[in-house]
Amino acid sequence: MTTPSHDAGSFRDREGRVFYQDGKVFRALSERAATAWKKLDGSKFFHRFVTASKIVATREAEYPKAALEELSPHWVLVLEHDRIPFVSYPYEWPFAMLRDAAVLQLDLTIAALAEDMILKDASAYNVQWRGTRPVFIDTASFDVWEEGEPWVGYLQFCQLFLYPLLLTAYRDIPFQAWLRGAIDGILPEEMLNVLTWRDRFRPGVFKDVYVQAKLKTKYADTRQDVRGDLHRLGFGKELILNNLRRLKKIVEKLEWRRASSEWASYVEESSYDDEATAVKKAFVQEAASRQRWGLAWDLGANTGTFSRIVAEHAEHVVAFDADLLAIERLYLNLRDSGPQNVLPLVMNLADPSPALGWRHQERKALTERGTPELILCLALIHHLVITANVPMPECVDWLASFGAHLVIELVTKEDRQVKKLLRNKPDIYHDYETEPFEEHLSRHFQVVHRKRYHDETRILYSCAPLKR
Repeated sequence: MTTPSHDAGSFRDREGRVFYQDGKVFRALSERAATAWKKLDGSKFFHRFVTASKIVATREAEYPKAALEELSPHWVLVLEHDRIPFVSYPYEWPFAMLRDAAVLQLDLTIAALAEDMILKDASAYNVQWRGTRPVFIDTASFDVWEEGEPWVGYLQFCQLFLYPLLLTAYRDIPFQAWLRGAIDGILPEEMLNVLTWRDRFRPGVFKDVYVQAKLKTKYADTRQDVRGDLHRLGFGKELILNNLRRLKKIVEKLEWRRASSEWASYVEESSYDDEATAVKKAFVQEAASRQRWGLAWDLGANTGTFSRIVAEHAEHVVAFDADLLAIERLYLNLRDSGPQNVLPLVMNLADPSPALGWRHQERKALTERGTPELILCLALIHHLVITANVPMPECVDWLASFGAHLVIELVTKEDRQVKKLLRNKPDIYHDYETEPFEEHLSRHFQVVHRKRYHDETRILYSCAPLKR
């Protein structure tokens, strides 16, 4: 057996810890957590949700006792989980994706209560994705519910699910940057400050924002045992269920009504004609069909046209785009129509998700979460170079760093889209020319296929990484 490595983001639950070994995902449990697991494994709802692929498949592992004691004398049992294809975080999800994850969290809590269990927390990070299907991954969050015990995950649900959704639905403010800057979510008093007086009469605001902000202020320095008081008052199951059902009703009705963005209508407004589109699709199809890929990335995916082509030849595809509305529409389309192996994420590649949290390891940087075997970079590099001012050689170096096959498109300065970018700024991008681009590309890749098209203003390259 190889040496186990702990997941740096799983330390917050002192009753369980995720670790990796021999390519597998394990979770070590304390005696208390092991007791809860036995009840969970014997429940009907758990296996119902696992069968529906809404809870990650989990089983007890035959783990050597001596090896377990080396990890910690605190652990008494080890579980093994199925792997998730690609880990993502709430600040990378579009609005509807966070909403669907919130509904899953509430559904699980409601179902658990019916069998005298409860989710002791409500972190959005406990939900991951297989394509557009949400999967709950933290089985150690399920605990035995005791009569009179309140739902302690309520405020966390508000901070990481409800408030971000309200922020976007009611104020048209994207939640992604806020969650990226606050790992524990949006605080009640912060949310209250963003809302208007009229917003307080909208669903989910008065009771879940205004009252919570006032209660937090009132009990901030109190020595009173608030949780104990609630327990002694007898926090009944039906009271919790009513609150959960109320929240679910609010969440399901929330909508983001933004109608347009810079890139969401790109296909309708772009200069591609039917012939050029057909050429590009055929080029990508030919490159993608050369082999079966494990993980593929589509950088600047927009409507997902080429993600879908690659999905026919890959186990998993991650489709990235910086445009929130474009990814929102892509998610809804994929969720309803498929394919189911494409994960759409919000990502500005000039400012990608960094490592965050405790010791900069709790949430991993984009490049630490899996290595693609195939990368699409279509009609994107001119935005990185001209809009974001990233030097052309650095763009190519970054793409080459993955050691993946590459399908890349160079939109030359003769193209109207590049002319549009340069219209009101000096052309200082001397590295953004065909010859230096191809020269730098050749340092890292063998160009297998090259195709100039679209009135000769765009060039497609299919590349294989050079063996070092």
